[in-house]
Amino acid sequence: MTARWPWILMYHSVGPTDDDPFHVTVSPRRFRAQMDALRRAGRRGVSMRTLLATPPGPLRDRMVGLTFDDGYADFADVVVDVLDEYGFDATVYVVAGRLGRTNDWESAGAVKPLMTPARLREVAALGMEVAAHGVAHRPLAGLAPEDLEREVVESRLVLEDVLGARVTGFAYPYGSVDLPAHAAVREAGYEHGVAVRRAPRRDVWTIPRTFVGEADTPARLVAKCVRSLRDRTGHRRAPA
Repeated sequence: MTARWPWILMYHSVGPTDDDPFHVTVSPRRFRAQMDALRRAGRRGVSMRTLLATPPGPLRDRMVGLTFDDGYADFADVVVDVLDEYGFDATVYVVAGRLGRTNDWESAGAVKPLMTPARLREVAALGMEVAAHGVAHRPLAGLAPEDLEREVVESRLVLEDVLGARVTGFAYPYGSVDLPAHAAVREAGYEHGVAVRRAPRRDVWTIPRTFVGEADTPARLVAKCVRSLRDRTGHRRAPA
């Protein structure tokens, strides 16, 4: 991982925030304000596919990776329209074994629908990157080898069958990654993997991200950018 790795945001759901004990939902109004703040700061929100295809330099330094975990239906219903307004795109990491179902892995909070196969094809056709997030949203660290292979390999096969296209990215559920999980993602042929902050390796298969929630006003989002870049480089770098 280089000192000039771009800033990458981690979202989940964009919708009502009144029943969200885990604080992972952002209201549509707040999300729009956050995207507006990025544009006013001269930043462009992009998918991981776009980010990784752009050579290091001034152009990539202006990019912000936009990632959305779990594959909620509100990605298709709300997020895509907002991104289109700003000329942004994003990567959505989908729980392959729950297509068209709900977030039934959560122990509390609102029951939320997930995208169907048809909606996945729709957002992919609109330029969004669809990537894998396991089969059943299980933490990968400590899994038995056969379970780990299922989560990493089968999730990709399911999504490729739905999309009729290659799936090249993986997000570790709960940010849970150990050395065997890292190796499984690499050996499965994924071109990138995203984690949260801490990971056993610092490379393209454990790219760190910055969590974003409803509490992140535009000003706080910029402050997070400064802190995130400082943490990765060892010094403060302005988010110009």
